[in-house]
Amino acid sequence: MRRGAQQYVVARPLYSEESFAEDHETVYRHRKTMLDHIKQYFTCDARRAKNTALSLLPVIAWMKIYRIKEWLLSDIVSGISTGLVAVLQGLAYCLLASLPPWYGLFSAFFPVVLYFFLGTSRHISVGPFPVLCLMIGSVVTRLVPDEGLPHNITGFEGLTRDEQRVLVASSVTFLAGIMQLAMGILQVGFVVMYLSDTLVSGFTTAAAVHILVSQLKFVLGLTVPGLSGPLALIYTLEIIFNKITSTNVCDVVISLTIMVVVFVVKELNDRFKSKLPVPIPIEVIMTVIACGVSYAFDFKTRYGIDVVGYIPKGYEPPMAPNLHIFQETAVEAFPMAIVGFAVAFSVAKVYSVKHDYTIDGNQELIAFGASNIFGASFKSFAASTALSRSAVQESTGGKTQVAGLLSAIIVMIVTLAIGFLLEPLPKSVLGAVVIVNLKGMLMQFRDVPYLWRRDKPDCVVWLGTCIAAILLGLDLGLAAGLGVELISVVLRAQFPRCSVLANINGTDIYKDRKDYVDIYEPEGVKIFRIPSPIFFANIEFFRSKLVEAVGFNPLRVLRKRNKALRRIRKLLKKGDLQWTSKGFLNTSCGPIKESEDESNMEELDLPTDFKDLPTRIDWSAELPANIIVPRVDVHSLVLDFAAVSFLDISALKGLKTMLKELIRVEVEVYIVACDPYILEKLHDCCFFDDEVQPSMFFLTLHDAMLYIHEKHPGSTEKKSDFEKIITTVTVHQPGGSLRSRDRHAPYPETKF
Repeated sequence: MRRGAQQYVVARPLYSEESFAEDHETVYRHRKTMLDHIKQYFTCDARRAKNTALSLLPVIAWMKIYRIKEWLLSDIVSGISTGLVAVLQGLAYCLLASLPPWYGLFSAFFPVVLYFFLGTSRHISVGPFPVLCLMIGSVVTRLVPDEGLPHNITGFEGLTRDEQRVLVASSVTFLAGIMQLAMGILQVGFVVMYLSDTLVSGFTTAAAVHILVSQLKFVLGLTVPGLSGPLALIYTLEIIFNKITSTNVCDVVISLTIMVVVFVVKELNDRFKSKLPVPIPIEVIMTVIACGVSYAFDFKTRYGIDVVGYIPKGYEPPMAPNLHIFQETAVEAFPMAIVGFAVAFSVAKVYSVKHDYTIDGNQELIAFGASNIFGASFKSFAASTALSRSAVQESTGGKTQVAGLLSAIIVMIVTLAIGFLLEPLPKSVLGAVVIVNLKGMLMQFRDVPYLWRRDKPDCVVWLGTCIAAILLGLDLGLAAGLGVELISVVLRAQFPRCSVLANINGTDIYKDRKDYVDIYEPEGVKIFRIPSPIFFANIEFFRSKLVEAVGFNPLRVLRKRNKALRRIRKLLKKGDLQWTSKGFLNTSCGPIKESEDESNMEELDLPTDFKDLPTRIDWSAELPANIIVPRVDVHSLVLDFAAVSFLDISALKGLKTMLKELIRVEVEVYIVACDPYILEKLHDCCFFDDEVQPSMFFLTLHDAMLYIHEKHPGSTEKKSDFEKIITTVTVHQPGGSLRSRDRHAPYPETKF
């Protein structure tokens, strides 16, 4: 290829897989057995021990490169800003978990401290996440309902309702942490890949709807019992509408004021973020103002609004989880572990790409698992990352998790010293802050029209996940969404878009014949492309599409031919049919009646046998005694396996049966661009025999077509002139040098 040239000329021999293997020696590679992998996994030396220690404590790696002069000030500013937001969100999101507000401060402190040492992301802000809080709240209200007796749980004796709820939340968090830690140790961080962006978008949108409904009782100042289970959202809305006349007007006014002001300032922050040194912490400002106004005018006494109330100073002693609660909440804990990790990993991946560093999914599982176990021991609930809080940490200049540690220190100061200042804060303010922060998740509804236009199966996954999560609850909705997603993947693989290819005139390129005008299809040749793996679920679909492409059913044709041969033998034996130099001669006086012999039907599937006949039957010519057999106009079939990534045993059997049926009706089959590992598997599974042979495999589609052209020159000629495809055997390199297996032995030019 010359520099700037728009054409290239390739000169090489025509290769089948066998001839290519003969001419080119392969490199022997030792394949590791399962035992080798196990030995390697448990082998330990000084270097591996060091690498393991560094991978388990990523803080060591990035602290070595920490630039104190350049990064420390940015981390301090970011840590203070994030800490103020974390305090407010900790109090607000705790309401979603149906727990006393100050326990949200625990969740904004303990997990952050441990993640500082174990996490690989430098920019996410660890702490309460509204979706997880809502999932915990559904478990809490199921075991300890607002009205009625709690479940009969060992360890509930002598505890108040709030203490029982804290025990449930910390125990289910501990169990979710154990699951995350186990998955990280077992190196199964890939499970999050099964949660597609579409599924996560639909799930978080449904969670936003649940959160919105759950906060209405605080915004309206109503007393609504917490419900869980299928249709809980519908029942909650029913209760709210029944009590709507009891709305506290003061709560509504406060909430609307907070929402409008926070929403407007957040929009200004987004619009002028390039000009603002740090985003305006409007949530914190409005919270401080609301808290001061509530205290000055005594809103609790004068207007009967619900406030945060007493916030104890300091931290409570550690507490062991309840094993009985483990048994009751195991089903809910697993989706919490998956969702918490999936959201945090997705956000961490975005920031790692933006700032050019790597994160480890398995280490993130270990970090979040250990953080949740550690936090649950001190009565915090499940932690992940809130998108808005992580955005604050990154946008205010945070460079490392030093900013996260400083935000935890801010939370600790509030918990130990100044928490009492938040006691007059109306809960409607927290509810309004939560609702305003739902904007990003609720705006995901705009994805639906886009998905419907671009990818309808993905749109079905989004809608199925969202609707199921809204109606059935978040845990069952996630399971239903996964089911819909897996069904969509299976259906796409089970019913792929197979196509018949044709040659683009003047090139060695083959495309779907329905898409192009200037194409060439040699007579008697079909090129069939399979764009997916072939396995037990789609082998019959593959067969039906292949039959549709070639225009006949090979098994039916084979049986018709064998029936015709059986009848010709009977007529020859009776003397009604004789062989002459001009062909078969009907010697019967009257018409020969067709007799249907159903005996030995299995023999009809065997290859046609001409040994008792005076000549070989030409199936394309007219047959004697008015015998009619379906005509086969295809002499060569090329199967393009370029997109076939694997074959299972069922597919191997089905493929071999199809190939034999085609070969037995005198159709030559060629398989091209087959993956070497599939070819190796075919040999290992004894796929080849006297009929199905390795010689049918060719290196490329054009190699097979040239071979067919040489073998059937008459059938591939075109009546009118057409552009010729030149395939010679030289390769021109940019430097002008000639690369060839033998420069002094030029290969003949093949024209097609």
